Amino acid sequence: MTNKTTFTKRLAPLAAAALLVLSGTALAQDAKPFHLTIMHTNDTHAHHLPQGRSGDGGVARQATVVKSIREEVANSLLLDAGDRFTGTLFHKYYQGRENIQLMNALGYDAMALGNHEFDNGLEVLEQFVSAAQFPVLSANTDFGDLGALAEKVPGTTVLEVGGESIGIIGLVTAETPEITINFPGKENIKWTDDYAGVVNAAVEKFTEQGVNKIVLVTHIGMGVDMAVAAKVRGVDVIVGGHSHTVVSDIFKEGRETRYPMVVDDLDGKPVYIVQAGDRDRYLGRLNLRFDDEGNVTRARGDLVLLSRFITPDPEVKALVDELAKPIEKLQNTPVAGDIGAPVVSEQLLTNKSCRDGECLLGNLIADAIRAESGAQIVFQNGGGLRADIDEGEITVGEVLTVLPFGNTVATLKLKGADVRASLETGVSRVGGKSGTGRFPQVSGIKYSFDASRDEGARIVSVEVMNEDGGYTELQDEELYSIATNNFMRTGGDGYNLFADAAIDPYDFGRPIEEALIDYMIANSPVIVAKDGRIERLD
Repeated sequence: MTNKTTFTKRLAPLAAAALLVLSGTALAQDAKPFHLTIMHTNDTHAHHLPQGRSGDGGVARQATVVKSIREEVANSLLLDAGDRFTGTLFHKYYQGRENIQLMNALGYDAMALGNHEFDNGLEVLEQFVSAAQFPVLSANTDFGDLGALAEKVPGTTVLEVGGESIGIIGLVTAETPEITINFPGKENIKWTDDYAGVVNAAVEKFTEQGVNKIVLVTHIGMGVDMAVAAKVRGVDVIVGGHSHTVVSDIFKEGRETRYPMVVDDLDGKPVYIVQAGDRDRYLGRLNLRFDDEGNVTRARGDLVLLSRFITPDPEVKALVDELAKPIEKLQNTPVAGDIGAPVVSEQLLTNKSCRDGECLLGNLIADAIRAESGAQIVFQNGGGLRADIDEGEITVGEVLTVLPFGNTVATLKLKGADVRASLETGVSRVGGKSGTGRFPQVSGIKYSFDASRDEGARIVSVEVMNEDGGYTELQDEELYSIATNNFMRTGGDGYNLFADAAIDPYDFGRPIEEALIDYMIANSPVIVAKDGRIERLD
């Protein structure tokens, strides 16, 4: 046997494999690969029901696919890359309690925190992680003396699957304090954006424990994932979120991506990166094969569309239906004026393009804020518009789903130079690797920008609307009245000048959803047009 083994080492890989098969059962077992299937979701944002006209998606269909895969394969994990919170009436009503019931029912194995898990404050987050029957991870946050969270949100975990140890590391965007509603207690948390440093330290500890299969579950965005992958060692897979990227060979959605994406690490070894869009429309499936040393020798898979042709799992569907009962009445209440006539939209108002250009939904909401406030200029972050308004009768549920954060109309005054600088902040990430939720939808002004220019020098022109509807050039030293939402006014999404340079700020106007409802009642039927208020030149 010794001579045969020595001879085998000298053979070409193909001949060695053939000899391995012929050389006896014991040797064949030594070289038996380990197979693992990773199922993954991200950025579901409380979209538990089928969506849109197609009726695809939803957690009950996801449960059907998950059960089918588990019956098919011996070794599997179900992972989530964060942002379960905020996006539909489910979250507005339950504040995460429904999510944990559903995730426990599906048997999730681990989850990374997303920035929106902080939306309702640390008490709600603590309730969520305490009820989770799986680890909720974040390795780049330090919860300090926040005892329960410090204990219940570890940075890493080891999962035993099929007799093998799988190391899992969680990351959440370090921009969370900036891009998330001002939640009480955030000043007690320390965040680091040295993602690669955090990961390499965790990998070193895993290696000391003999763990050689490592999955990074992140909520930092595809571009950042790719940059991190090139700076680490020992990570096999990144299951990502935050950028809502559809990584697929089949479902391109306008993006040139392959499933999985591949980036070489510091040692030249491949790191396989996956992401599954958003809103529980897809379930990712990554099939991996590992050798004895923990190296991935094969990585295949793609997204599974949770199609309307998939039979929903009856138990999970029953749970969702029960959870939906308290919100059905609100969901279906039509927006109506005093005489009871329902408000209708004559077109689909989608949020799809609100993060990089002028969009109909952005125009509608920014105009509603201007009508409510009387301000000259309105800023509304595109990332604050979370859903579409369908053509036809508009319901209160639709409005609250579009604007789920409970923000109020906030006002301030700014010099023209600060308005221009704030627009630079808003367009700074277009075409880049980070999220563009800060992109400014506007009313009362029009502006042009060139995303091919350096950050800070992208705004080409800014004009302010006159009383007669015409426009004149923004004057740097002139003082302008501004309206926005209270999140942005206090510096959210990087709009620091709204906090630091504000004159006479006031953050306690009416809820924006109420202002929008009144505006639509006054302007029914709702007809919105693009009028060139935002022009992209590159």
